Amino acid sequence: MAFFATFRGWFGRGSAALGESRGEQHALPAVSLVEDVPAAGPDAALQISTVWNCIDRRAMVVASLPFFVYQKAGDGQKTLARLSRLYQLLRVSPNSRMTPLEFWRAMMMNHDLRGNAYARIDRDPRTNEAISLWPMPADQVEHAVLDDGQSVYQYRIGNDLAVLAAENVLHLKNLGNGTTGLSKLDFMRATIGEATNAQRAANKVFATGGKPTGVLMVDNVLSNEQRAALKANFAEMTEGNSARLFVLEARMQYQQISFTPEQQQLLETRKFVIEEICRWFDVPPVLVHHSNVTTWGSGVEQIVDGWHKLSVLPMLVNIEQALTKRVFTPEQRVTMVVEINQDALLRGSLKDRAEIYSKQTQNGVMTRNEVRQLENLPPDPSPMADMLTVQTNLVPIGMLGQTTNGANNAAA
Repeated sequence: MAFFATFRGWFGRGSAALGESRGEQHALPAVSLVEDVPAAGPDAALQISTVWNCIDRRAMVVASLPFFVYQKAGDGQKTLARLSRLYQLLRVSPNSRMTPLEFWRAMMMNHDLRGNAYARIDRDPRTNEAISLWPMPADQVEHAVLDDGQSVYQYRIGNDLAVLAAENVLHLKNLGNGTTGLSKLDFMRATIGEATNAQRAANKVFATGGKPTGVLMVDNVLSNEQRAALKANFAEMTEGNSARLFVLEARMQYQQISFTPEQQQLLETRKFVIEEICRWFDVPPVLVHHSNVTTWGSGVEQIVDGWHKLSVLPMLVNIEQALTKRVFTPEQRVTMVVEINQDALLRGSLKDRAEIYSKQTQNGVMTRNEVRQLENLPPDPSPMADMLTVQTNLVPIGMLGQTTNGANNAAA
């Protein structure tokens, strides 16, 4: 079987996850891990609170970070290109309808659910520079590879069809073969099905007041009328929401025939499904308010820090490289660079910012006015505020007086 799988792979008919082919690109799994599990679209998946929270958490973190465009100088330095179209496009307004946060939030939702996020690039016909970015729903885009290896994108909206060249489409790809990303929602079909079944079972349990089904046993044979009357009298033993005391007469016995929620381990199953969905989206369960962590502390801070480094950072690098490759013109790639400011992740922690600023200023990396600018404070008019300074506690003893006199002369 392995030989035939390899043979099919040589001719582009192997694994959908690893295979490469011409024509329309497919992001769906070639086989189903669990049979008879229906596919769940985004509308159904987002009704599961954990899926919604994972998508929203990742999207909001990425979308809330500031995008900066720099002009590169010949000496390796760079300055903010505030007056450039790229800076306005990525930092201020990607299009006439959306803010940057709204745009990147929509792109991240498509990326995480469908494995691919697309945005149409409108360009100035004179300079070829990008002037707007419009997100295209992944379910309305077909990506195809032509015989010459070029990519084209077909975007359907209503009865209209637009065919776009690769240079006019920003394409963010999730895990895949490099040409297209895999649809995570379809690969996690079994997990979504498990979560759906657990949700459905919980709804049924609470709809009947948590009452299991059962049978009433009597010693004699009943007529049809007696069976109907008996069933009507004791129906609320397994149905309905009212609490009553039932009296069984004439040696009548009640036998439970279904499991209770505890016996079904319904709560444990739902907790496990939360963790399973978090694994799919690479989000720590504590960030979706999972009950296995009840308080915030140093351990949670380390978890969040690791998530930023191992999950958020690679996503940001992916976005930066995609913008450079697809949105920038060839001339802009030489003279400009885009960076997503990850320092904004520390804005919520005054203690961490103060510690970093202290080290930067004490080791001559930043001036005090540069720190004040990051904190949206007015510059200090003192000349020392624009000087790089270092601590003198490690200076040799014989140079302490010289260092002190030098600092005093600079201040004067």
